[in-house]
Amino acid sequence: MRKKQAQILIVDDQEEILFSAKMILKKHFETIFTTNSPKKIISILNENEINVVLLDMNYRIGFEDGREGIHWLKEIKTLSPNTIVILMTAFGKIDTAVEGIKIGAFDYVLKPWNNEKLLETIDKAVAESRKNSKKPTVDKTEKRYFVGTSQKIKQAYSIAEKVAKTDANVLILGENGTGKYVFAEFIHQNSARKNEPFIHVDLGSLSDNLFESELFGYTKGAFTDAKTDTPGRFEMAQNGTIFLDEIGNIPLHLQSKLLHVLQTKTVTRLGESKPRPLNVRIISATNNDIKAEVKSKTFREDLLYRINTMEINLPSLRERKDDIVPMANFILENIAEKYNQENWHFEDNVAPYLERYPWKGNVREMENKIERALILAENNTISITDLDILNFEEIQENDDNPLSEMEKTAIEKALFKHHGNISKTAEELGLSRAALYRRIEKYDLKS
Repeated sequence: MRKKQAQILIVDDQEEILFSAKMILKKHFETIFTTNSPKKIISILNENEINVVLLDMNYRIGFEDGREGIHWLKEIKTLSPNTIVILMTAFGKIDTAVEGIKIGAFDYVLKPWNNEKLLETIDKAVAESRKNSKKPTVDKTEKRYFVGTSQKIKQAYSIAEKVAKTDANVLILGENGTGKYVFAEFIHQNSARKNEPFIHVDLGSLSDNLFESELFGYTKGAFTDAKTDTPGRFEMAQNGTIFLDEIGNIPLHLQSKLLHVLQTKTVTRLGESKPRPLNVRIISATNNDIKAEVKSKTFREDLLYRINTMEINLPSLRERKDDIVPMANFILENIAEKYNQENWHFEDNVAPYLERYPWKGNVREMENKIERALILAENNTISITDLDILNFEEIQENDDNPLSEMEKTAIEKALFKHHGNISKTAEELGLSRAALYRRIEKYDLKS
């Protein structure tokens, strides 16, 4: 039997899984790579044209929620968009695998797998990879970014374009969900380092005992589970950019270790004594009041000086109301494209609700609601109820409210749809039964 021309990478921390999968796949596919450390994914992808990655979702003992798999899925899709990812998971963790499919995984297989099912899934993934390779490649610098018309956001992007041409360290400030990751990526893609790695580190999710091994790497035998020499995130970002997200959450006793790396431009792996030189651009971000933390002595002033050669503030959606509807259309277009769908649009009456909704989670919340709506909606049209933004509890109760008529119409439609059933109508509108009754009385509606 002739083997298919394909390069497949298997990532799992259990050697028996790697051995078993390789034995099955090497009979059918030309080249099989294996690694027991997800941290080696980036170097393997940089050095080889991998068609398919078979990715386990859990690596650390005691952490079985699949979040590591989701993290590495995002890293793979960022670094190598044409590479197809298949997730491996246990039967009880299917929900997380389904979440992975929503953000770009091709499929998932259950462990222990059925050999025929595994081969069939990978065969389809290889075919999909070949389709992707035939599509014209788009330079990463051509990625579309939504700027908008708000003076604050235009000013932020103007500064970003200028600072991108330098190697100055940048500190991005802003509420959760304002797009700090996208903004950091914009700086990287407009810099001379754009063809080198862009490594994202969520410092808020790193426990104290993993901080040094994750960022600085370790040598074999440095601690109990250190089975191989492993580079840290700083080394992975060599010649590129490292994005230190939620830097305000680093405990004070670890800040000095990070400061030493930034000052010396070297990193020393755990278990080693010789520092390794670094050529890395630093972009940091936080939603904390970092200057207040400096005053309260919970964040080192000298570290703040190191990370904020240039400080850029990203406004919340509340501060850029005029951008809300155009941004929603931009996000809808991108999500539809992600799902290979076309001609999606919002109902005509959606715009005022989008503008009125508080968007406490900012752009991230808007993306989540629009993606959910696209999955649930019919006829390529997204309604107010699809978006789940009918939070009428926050509307002031007065007849002068310009949205009163719209609210009345939405309630009438929902009541008609559910044949006057109060419980189902309240659930669809996001109201309590009592709140719905108040509005029925206010608008003199018959249930």
